[in-house]
Amino acid sequence: MSQSRVPLLAYACLASGMALVGCYVGLSRLLVAALPVFLLAWMRFGIAALAMAHWVRRGEAEAPLTPHDRKLLFWESFLGNFLFSICMLYGVKATSALAAGVVMAAIPAAVAILSRLFLGERITRRVAGAIALAAAGIALLALAKAPAGSAEAGAPWWGYALLLAAVVCEASYVVIGKRLTGNVSPKRISALINLWGLALVTPFGIWQALSFDFAAVAAPTWALLVFYAIAASMVTVWLWMAGLRHVPASQAGVFTVMLPVSAALIGVVFLGEHFGAGHAAAFALALAGLLLATWPARR
Repeated sequence: MSQSRVPLLAYACLASGMALVGCYVGLSRLLVAALPVFLLAWMRFGIAALAMAHWVRRGEAEAPLTPHDRKLLFWESFLGNFLFSICMLYGVKATSALAAGVVMAAIPAAVAILSRLFLGERITRRVAGAIALAAAGIALLALAKAPAGSAEAGAPWWGYALLLAAVVCEASYVVIGKRLTGNVSPKRISALINLWGLALVTPFGIWQALSFDFAAVAAPTWALLVFYAIAASMVTVWLWMAGLRHVPASQAGVFTVMLPVSAALIGVVFLGEHFGAGHAAAFALALAGLLLATWPARR
């Protein structure tokens, strides 16, 4: 697919979808402080399932799901929704936010590699350069957020292994999504993988709900939970799948840089974190990577 033929709207969907992911990741710190992780995930999928109930039905012009499509939907939810969250949360807990930011810089490269292996997509020089710029920008951003003199000494090796597994899960989410968008509409993909996520987390959610005091949760937290559920399970997935229909997976992977960038902005704007020259340089590199990957090619 020629870059000059890719609609700008597809790029906007990819960028805004990943930016929204970073926003709710940053804001979810407030939710995790009030709700257990599995209970939070269970209620998230449940709220989104109610909101997307009308998206489950197959459209008139849409072909029935094949057995292959059903398998892809399961793995899309298991890797991109369920396993990614577990690996990332426990990986950050065992290491640090700085370590997570540096490791997450590998997502665009992981997407390009998996796209080459499973989709047969060629990695062009421009996409390879964009991946390098994106990785450098996010790594610099993570380093800029670290306090002076901090170190990750003493962190267990399995903490870093979990973070790396989260990177592979997110990259798999992108690649599997590219396969799905050829046969299933973005809205239906969003609804079906959310239902799989609800089924996978329900036993753990019920287990934590039995001993949780729901009356202790403040009203603003419940409002934030509704926003989190709609944004995480409904809006971001639809935006990502809608854009992915028109963009090669290796090129779309570059847009994952918007996740840690927007999460850092949430920290600066709402959590009072310091914004310095390192942050500005990181944003410049990330933007340069996006421009390099999406700038129309000469005919």
